[in-house]
Amino acid sequence: MIKPLLKAAALLGASALVAQPALAAVPDAEVVSAGTAYIFNTLLFLIGGFLVMWMAAGFAMLEAGLVRAKNTSTQCLKNIGLYSIAGLMFWVIGYSIAYPGFAEGSLGLFGIAGFPYAMQGVSEADTGTGYSVASDWFFQMVFCATTASIVSGTVAERVKIVPFFIFVTVLTGIIYPVVVSWEWGGGYLDSVHGFSDFAGSTLVHSTGGWAALVGALIIGARAGRYGADGKINVFPASNIPLATLGTFILWLGWFGFNGASQLAMGTVGDASDVSKIFVNTNMAAAGGVVVAIILTQVLYKKADITMALNGALAGLVSITAEPLAPTVGQSILIGGIGGVIVVFTVPLLDKLKIDDVVGAIPVHLVAGIWGTLIVAWTGDATFVGQLVGVLLTAVWVSAASAVVWLALKYTIGVRPSEEDEMNGLDKAEIGVEAYPEFAR
Repeated sequence: MIKPLLKAAALLGASALVAQPALAAVPDAEVVSAGTAYIFNTLLFLIGGFLVMWMAAGFAMLEAGLVRAKNTSTQCLKNIGLYSIAGLMFWVIGYSIAYPGFAEGSLGLFGIAGFPYAMQGVSEADTGTGYSVASDWFFQMVFCATTASIVSGTVAERVKIVPFFIFVTVLTGIIYPVVVSWEWGGGYLDSVHGFSDFAGSTLVHSTGGWAALVGALIIGARAGRYGADGKINVFPASNIPLATLGTFILWLGWFGFNGASQLAMGTVGDASDVSKIFVNTNMAAAGGVVVAIILTQVLYKKADITMALNGALAGLVSITAEPLAPTVGQSILIGGIGGVIVVFTVPLLDKLKIDDVVGAIPVHLVAGIWGTLIVAWTGDATFVGQLVGVLLTAVWVSAASAVVWLALKYTIGVRPSEEDEMNGLDKAEIGVEAYPEFAR
């Protein structure tokens, strides 16, 4: 019985090999009409867009699961608020700054197309672009919201709602769009240095990471986090299953994040490339998880679930700058090193007394830098060009974020009182009382 099955399998394998040349013979060119390509391209933007929008839910669940119970409602409010603010700001001014249409010969550091962008006809069909303008705007907008979500996780549990939302307004309306204009908008980094960031390891993730790091430094650590004797007090997560769900939601959303950044699906080559991006994205995340589990088991004699979750996210961030060019093996390696970054950077931040509640700085900033630089190996970019992009982004985002955080700190104030912080922001900020047994 087994031999006939093996023979049938061998025959099937042989037929697949014989059929392969016929599939490969399909030309890598437009094989559908312009109208059909327009529909496919638009559909790619829309599907990718709602998958990235779903990442907002992933961030909310991840953060709600990793903060203490007395702060979960506030964290959820911040996440739905920041997503909405990002949408409004990107409509009013953000898109116009991100894609200003730099004049030929311009240095390409700052520009603005029109005000507001939506009044220029965001819902119009433009067959000249090959996709719906509205679908492009929507896809770009959800990326903007992702940047703000990164900041939310780092500065959780010790920032009041109003100053946080003001910071998000400036971040999504000005700070992030300027960075986007340098590369995706055809500005300075793209035209002068040949900088390459396929889906945003630097433009999205490191931008959010720098803003979060500056915020953590200016705002300070949560009350009681670091003792005077150098002791690091552990604040247990409120809901690990919820954080795990959030991670899986983010993992799913990342297929839209990276896959739809191909920006076209109207040819055989584009469809094939999107498929390869999916595979590389998935395998990089898997590499990050496995490496994080192995490392924590070796270093601490016990595997760490939060390191595994962040290992997945670091693997995803690491591959985002170039998810198409690497082989599957290279993708696993790139994602695996993302896992290494998490395991060693999280305790380093604690030694430096930088309080990052969810580990967003190692995941989005440090892994984002790594993913951007490694494009010089896997993609069509130079190490110097990539480094310039990393450094320019660091200087701009850090300086602009510092101005905003400091202005808020010395005007309306950023932190709640120590008593309110100890009682929990749910009670102090939105009037929700945590269950007493969980209000720690």
